[in-house]
Amino acid sequence: MLDNLTQRLGKVLDRFRGPGRLTPEQVQEGLREVRRALLEADVHFQVAKNFTERVGQRLLGDERIQGVSGAQQVIHAFHQELTALMLGDRPALPKNTRHPMVLLLAGLQGSGKTTTTAKLGLWLRQRQSRKVLLAACDLQRPAAVEQLVTLGKQLELDVYAETPGPGVDAPGVARRALERARSGRYDILLVDSAGRLHVDQPLMEEIAAVAVQVQPDAIYLVLDAMTGQDALESAKAFAERLDLYGIILTKLDGDARGGAALSVREVTGKAVCFAGVGEKASDLEEFHAERLASRILDMGDVVSLVEKAQEAVEEEAAEQDYARLLEGKFSLEDLLKQLRALQKMGPLKKVFGMLPGAGRMSGLLEHMDEKELRRMQAVLLSMTPRERLHPDRLDGSRKRRIARGSGAQVSDVNRLLHSFFAMQKQMKQLSRMLQGGASRKRLMQQLGDPGRMNDLPGGFPGRPGRPKGR
Repeated sequence: MLDNLTQRLGKVLDRFRGPGRLTPEQVQEGLREVRRALLEADVHFQVAKNFTERVGQRLLGDERIQGVSGAQQVIHAFHQELTALMLGDRPALPKNTRHPMVLLLAGLQGSGKTTTTAKLGLWLRQRQSRKVLLAACDLQRPAAVEQLVTLGKQLELDVYAETPGPGVDAPGVARRALERARSGRYDILLVDSAGRLHVDQPLMEEIAAVAVQVQPDAIYLVLDAMTGQDALESAKAFAERLDLYGIILTKLDGDARGGAALSVREVTGKAVCFAGVGEKASDLEEFHAERLASRILDMGDVVSLVEKAQEAVEEEAAEQDYARLLEGKFSLEDLLKQLRALQKMGPLKKVFGMLPGAGRMSGLLEHMDEKELRRMQAVLLSMTPRERLHPDRLDGSRKRRIARGSGAQVSDVNRLLHSFFAMQKQMKQLSRMLQGGASRKRLMQQLGDPGRMNDLPGGFPGRPGRPKGR
C-alpha cells in the first residue's frame, strides 16, 4: 500500500538520521526532496506546498522538542502532519435516530461503486451486526443490477432490485426499496446509484432525485485511488453539488501513488471514511489516518495486524493452544490450526507489510511465496488425525504415502517433522524452566497475544534452515 511513496520518503528521512540538532539548511533541503516526492506521488501541488510548510514550522519554529534528536523530531513532525492531513472530524458511520439508516453511494462509472456497495454491506453485517438491504438503483450501466444481485447472493445479503425498462426509474426504485427496508425491519439501506464517465448535469439531477426519495443519512463518494489527480477533480465537482458525508477510496492496495489519499480531505473538505484494500469482498476497512501515516513512514500498522489476528483466532481456543504449547504438548494438529488462522488473516505480503520496517523489505515481500504455506498444509492434511497427534509413529512407508498424497517429496515431510520436533523440544525445555503459575503468567504477559503464529525454527519445507527476517 503506497509502497513507492514510503520508499521515497524513507530515503529523504534517512538524511535526517545524523547526530545533533537540525540546521535550517538541512531542513530546507530535506523538505524540497519531500515536496518533490509528494508531487511524484500525484499529491495536489497546493497540498504538497502547505504540508511541507507546516512540517518546516514544526522543525524550525517554537514547536521543536528539547532533548530529542533531530531524526526523532523529523519522524514526529511528519507523522503528526500526515495524520492531520487525512484526519476527519466525523466517524466513519453517521449517527442517526431514524430506522433504517440510509446510506447513498455516488461516483463515476468504473470507480468500483457497485462492488463497494456489496463490500460495505458485508462490513456492516460482520463488524456492526446490522441487518442490511442493498438497493440496485444504477439503471444506466448495463448489467449493474444483475451484478449487485449476484454479489448479494454470494455474500448472503438481501438485494432489492427491479428489471430495468419503461416506467422503472431510479427514484422510484429507491422509494420502494426504502419501503421494503422499513417493512422488513432492516437496520441499514445501502443505495447504489448510477454513474457516468464524467460529472454532468443529468447525473447530478438523478442522484438528487434519489436523495429526495430516501433522505439519506449520509452520501459517500466512491473514488478510484489509482486515478490520482482525476479523482481529485471529480471529488471536487461532486462536493460542490452534493452534501457529501465522506469518501470511500477503492484500489488503495493497487499501484496507487497516494495522491488521492493524501489530498482529498484538504481539496474537498471531506475525509476518507473507508478504503478498499483488495479484491476480496472482505477487503474493505475503516480508514484510520494515524495508521496510514504510520505505514507511509514505514512505522508499521501493528494495531490493524492485531485486529486481523483477533478476527482469525478465537480467543478461548488460542489460550488453550498457547497453554499446550508451553506444556510441550503442541501437536501437528495444533500446527495445522495455526497455519489456517494465519491464512485467514490474508495474503502474507499484506500481513507482513503491516510490520514496522516493511518498506525496507519490499523486495522480500514481493517474492514472498504463498505456495510454501499451502505446501505445508498439504503435507499435514495428507496425514490422518491420529498421525498428526502422534507424529513420532510415522515410519518410512507412512512418510512415502504422505509425500504422494501431498505432491511433495519425502525429504519435505522429514524437514517439516524435524522443524516441528525441534520446536517441541524447545517448548519442553522452557516448560521445565517455569516453576510456578506466577512465572508462567509473567512469561505470557511478556510474549503478548497467545493466538499469534509461532515460527518454525527450520523454516518452511523446500527452504530448510532459512534464517528469519532475511
